[in-house]
Amino acid sequence: MSDILVLYYSRHGATRALAQAIARGVESVADMQARLRTVPDVAPQTQVTQPSVPDAGAPYVELEDLAACAGLALGSPTRFGNMAAPLKYFLDTTSGEWMRASLAGKPASVFTSTASQHGGQESTLISMMLPLLHHGMLIVGLPFSEPDLSTTHSGGSPYGATHVAGANANAQLDDVERKLAFAQGRRLALAAQRLIGAWS
Repeated sequence: MSDILVLYYSRHGATRALAQAIARGVESVADMQARLRTVPDVAPQTQVTQPSVPDAGAPYVELEDLAACAGLALGSPTRFGNMAAPLKYFLDTTSGEWMRASLAGKPASVFTSTASQHGGQESTLISMMLPLLHHGMLIVGLPFSEPDLSTTHSGGSPYGATHVAGANANAQLDDVERKLAFAQGRRLALAAQRLIGAWS
């Protein structure tokens, strides 16, 4: 089995729901499995030391997860058209992985959730692609050959799966958002399967 790292930050659960749908898509491909991981919160001043293992949900990511993965799906809620600080903080610690080229040649995809339809989903997706490109990763998008991408009235983008959570962050993934996230996970796993061993 080869692992696809599904790494995300989620404040209210919507990005986690997308991550879970992507993981199901990954695991629909033979011999591929999803490794769900998250990152801890950050604050301007440390007020409370967080436990080394979160109370619920996915475990915290470790740098070794990057080296071990065959591909990476990276997800974050939008923060003013950019990825959230906790995810950016983690990525800023990966210069050692960059120097070792441990992600170079591996496929990657991105996903996001935001409160409104025009909350900056596409710019957030692009902001997450930038460090992945610096790592030498190969970006796997969500093409218009996925018919739901042309008809969705909720989330979805050729840059990656998206979700509109609503102002109170209580809207659940709809069927189209779920199908697009699944398709993205499947495409990522298929790309990884074809690339395994190609760069060694």
